[in-house]
Amino acid sequence: MEPTAKNPDPHHIFIDEVQGHQRRWLKVIQFTNSSTKAAAIMLAAAIVALIIANSPAFEPFEEFWHTHVVVGVGGFIGEMSLAHIINDIFMAVFFLLVGLEIKYEMTVGELTNIRQAALPIIAAMGGVLAPIVIYSIFNAANPETSHGWGVPTATDIAFALGIMALLGNRVPNGVRVFLSTLAVADDIIAILVIAIFYGQSPSLMWLAVAAVVLVALVLLNRAHVYSLAPYLLIGCLLWFAVFMSGVHSTIAGVLLAFTIPTGSRVDLQKFMTWSGDRVREARDSFVESQPVVLQKDYMFTVSRLSSVAKQVVPPATRLEHMLYPWVYFAVLPLFALTNADVSFLGGDVLAMVSSPVFFGVFFGLLLGKPIGILLFSFLTVKFKIANLPDHVNWIHMLGAGILGGVGFTMAIFVANLAFPAAVLIADAKIGILSASLLAGVIGFVFLFMQAKAAERQGIAYVSASLDDVVRQTAGEEAADVADDLVLACGDDDVVDDVREVLEAEGGVAEFVIHETARAEAEEAEDVTGTRP
Repeated sequence: MEPTAKNPDPHHIFIDEVQGHQRRWLKVIQFTNSSTKAAAIMLAAAIVALIIANSPAFEPFEEFWHTHVVVGVGGFIGEMSLAHIINDIFMAVFFLLVGLEIKYEMTVGELTNIRQAALPIIAAMGGVLAPIVIYSIFNAANPETSHGWGVPTATDIAFALGIMALLGNRVPNGVRVFLSTLAVADDIIAILVIAIFYGQSPSLMWLAVAAVVLVALVLLNRAHVYSLAPYLLIGCLLWFAVFMSGVHSTIAGVLLAFTIPTGSRVDLQKFMTWSGDRVREARDSFVESQPVVLQKDYMFTVSRLSSVAKQVVPPATRLEHMLYPWVYFAVLPLFALTNADVSFLGGDVLAMVSSPVFFGVFFGLLLGKPIGILLFSFLTVKFKIANLPDHVNWIHMLGAGILGGVGFTMAIFVANLAFPAAVLIADAKIGILSASLLAGVIGFVFLFMQAKAAERQGIAYVSASLDDVVRQTAGEEAADVADDLVLACGDDDVVDDVREVLEAEGGVAEFVIHETARAEAEEAEDVTGTRP
């Protein structure tokens, strides 16, 4: 049984006096692992930025973010504004997390099975190409704006999955997996676009330095170094070399992520035997009548067990878990606060919303993303390259495609790189914000309508998983609800049946529960479940 906010200590491990602390801590953990909460905070930060940008406080607000921080070491003096620290340093941490998520998907996730991943990968390509075509229709003839074709190509995974999480278990897990895998593939394309097309003329000397540092990181990996400290320290050198090279410094975060080990330094088979011996050793040395501080043998054994157990978790997983709350609840809201500041005061609003940049970005995201995603998905299924996920229909795919047009974070990031003029950046931001808002609302409505149709039929989609499975693409919140629903059926045979299928399926399986049929079955005291 897993700890919950209501029952933080189901196995009664902790003393009664700290149960309240445990409950509050679990609430914090649940909050900081919620995709809907993260999306809400990012949205709130963007709204605050828009309000301030159109108030008398905008000038001091802007001056604050342009405050310069000066750092000097010996003869070297570095200077950078707060806004650039967020865009160049903090966002490199965001790209480090993106790189870790991509590596996870390529190592053990949805991108390992090429046939299974073919549909979202090909759909992602369509979701990039179609917006480029639409943007170019409006801007190809204008050399000042034609370079902005990369702005409407990326999907914001935090907002898109946060919106989808609101639908709970009324949406098949296949839709979540499709959209999250598509967003990961989208991020890979966006990273390549930024690295190739939106950097300055690179310095070959600093690129060579970056290559040497990267080789050092790879050698650390090959030497089976599993401590995070050397990777992060050398990663700072990699960031500096990439920053000085003219290639955008955030790419260093992705490169660093791919060098961090995903394996464990502990032999897991031997650890099972060794840890069992240590538990027995601790049990034998424990004296209930003595204070724990006097039991040196007991504390020594437990400390050894704790030290080794921590090292079972791969470095990449440890780092990802550490970074997630900081990135989604600090870095991205700060980015939104400093970059969603579109001011309409003293400007020609009509000129802003009628510029070719606005049209290209707006229609690229709102129309180009779903058209490209749906068209390439249809062709992929038509030519039998891949099939639609289980229980997913084309209405689900349309809703997911529209949510692909939510391009907030990455789109604003690319806009800052693509346009030198502030007025063009503002036009692009208006297009991004308005298209993302409409795409989020329309995509939610499409999926909600389909969910209501399923509800009228009494259908719920339960994505259950084993306790030890990392459920990044399955949707943590929906999975928790699903676990509760399976357990709440009150039939041990059904629960055992679910566990049996999970083990056979490799850890994650989806069940379609017909609630009307279940109610009738409960009345007859004959509860059954259906397997996919």
